[in-house]
Amino acid sequence: MKVLLIKDVKGLGKAGEIKDVKDGYGKNFLVAKGFAKLATDEVIQAWQEEQKRKAEEEAKEIAHLQSLKEKLENLNLVIAKKLGANGSLFGAITNHDIADALKEQGIEIDKKIIHIDHAIKATGSYEADVKLGHGIHAKLKFEVVGA
Repeated sequence: MKVLLIKDVKGLGKAGEIKDVKDGYGKNFLVAKGFAKLATDEVIQAWQEEQKRKAEEEAKEIAHLQSLKEKLENLNLVIAKKLGANGSLFGAITNHDIADALKEQGIEIDKKIIHIDHAIKATGSYEADVKLGHGIHAKLKFEVVGA
């Protein structure tokens, strides 16, 4: 019996491959557990169309992330923080503060993808790494000023 693997099966093959297996193994294990479907023309065509749709969506997402990367790298971000009597900041600038400043600029980014190398406790110019996904990283430059 021919089956189209939906998921990777150890010792048999990867998802998307068509394999010839024994009837009992195919019906009672692979199909029953959801690892495969019977390899009919309709099933194969539907699988190919689904893979094409996923590839198109991923390409759109990567294009969107590339444009967001350019936007972040060209942005002049200024973060105002209250200063103490000796001229140092009250507290440190965190990725949460950077995410809030980006939100004010109209860019919604989760604070978890913003990475700062060390705690920022003084005014000046700094850089943060923003991990957007699909291996795309943006270098966000920002300035911390006293309020």
